[in-house]
Amino acid sequence: MATAPRRAAIVHTLSPALDGRDAWYLPKAGQGGDALRSDLATLIALLGGTTDVQARNSTQRFGVLRLSRGATLAHEGAFAQALYVVQAGSFKSVKTAEDGYEHVIGFAWRRDLIGYDALYREHYAFSAVALEDSRVVVLPLASLRALRLQCPAFDAALQSLVSRQLMHAGELAEVMAAVAAEVRLARFLVQLSQRMAERGESPRRLLLRMNRRDIANHLGLAHETISRSFRMLSEAGWLRVDNRDVQIIDPDGLKRAARSTRGSSDDGAREALHCAA
Repeated sequence: MATAPRRAAIVHTLSPALDGRDAWYLPKAGQGGDALRSDLATLIALLGGTTDVQARNSTQRFGVLRLSRGATLAHEGAFAQALYVVQAGSFKSVKTAEDGYEHVIGFAWRRDLIGYDALYREHYAFSAVALEDSRVVVLPLASLRALRLQCPAFDAALQSLVSRQLMHAGELAEVMAAVAAEVRLARFLVQLSQRMAERGESPRRLLLRMNRRDIANHLGLAHETISRSFRMLSEAGWLRVDNRDVQIIDPDGLKRAARSTRGSSDDGAREALHCAA
């Protein structure tokens, strides 16, 4: 874990919003190192698309930003100059209320796009904060339209990614519709498991980068309630929890808990779920 002075130095060097550089400034990989870049074919593959001859022969390069844990990639309300594709690591999207309360809107992992919401009003609707040391590919808005027109493979990959993220954003309504806290948490974990599987990662071993307070804030629950809900799902035999290391040991049982309309805290519902298992 980086100390506060080291983190501050990294943020100053790598966060363009803090030091006045253009958003597509290419940070150095190390002392005296070459600037980090990504070519078009690699970017399209990261977006989940299929490259073509045009993309593979393209000489276009994109800057790659490295951010330390806790660094802010995009600031809520700031003028948008770029979109970001997560190459490695993870982020949380945060919106601040007038009274200063910070609401965690969602989370972004590898292959997710950050900042697309800014195309409407040209300002970022949320802040994006790194949950761990992360890297993002920078897509300057000034050249985005031309790139989409010139490279159909890139445009198709970008549209597919945006569509996928819109679908996942809509799933939050299903999570929040659950009355019981443990059902809400179960739905969140099931959806997270599915997203990990989409990325070719283990759907049963979840190393949570966000802390319990972030999860509680995201799900509209108290921090203590989230801890209690993790314990209840673990005692039911569906999870094995070791701090942020969560192992789903009974995926079918967890899915049944997620579909419950009353919640596993209800004795009758819990007994019914165990009988069904």
